[in-house]
Amino acid sequence: MREETSGAPGLRTLAWVSGVYDLLLGLPLLAMPVTLARLFGAPDPVPVINAQLNGLFTVTLALGYFWAAGDVVARRGYFWVAGVFVKALGAALFVYDHFARASPAPFLLFAATDGTLALITLALLLRRSR
Repeated sequence: MREETSGAPGLRTLAWVSGVYDLLLGLPLLAMPVTLARLFGAPDPVPVINAQLNGLFTVTLALGYFWAAGDVVARRGYFWVAGVFVKALGAALFVYDHFARASPAPFLLFAATDGTLALITLALLLRRSR
């Protein structure tokens, strides 16, 4: 079924964009967590497995987005969980951590990206609900 006639315009594209974004973040966290931390001005992760588990979690989100892209109407729930809840709460945590614990300023890029994706996801889901 074409997305335009499925009652979910934009969700398939959003699923692919979000999935690629999460994959591009998650794979480096898995493969080179220390290098990635240093690139963003953060201390080396201790223990390293915590950063790698974050990478695994993020890759899992990406796989979920690719799965949801296959049938965006039937899998709308995934967008509410991963696209609104996880992305919005993640953005809020990045902002909080920056101001409360002085995490590196480049982390605010993730807050901006995750927050933007959360708002776009919410808008598309609410548009569909009307």
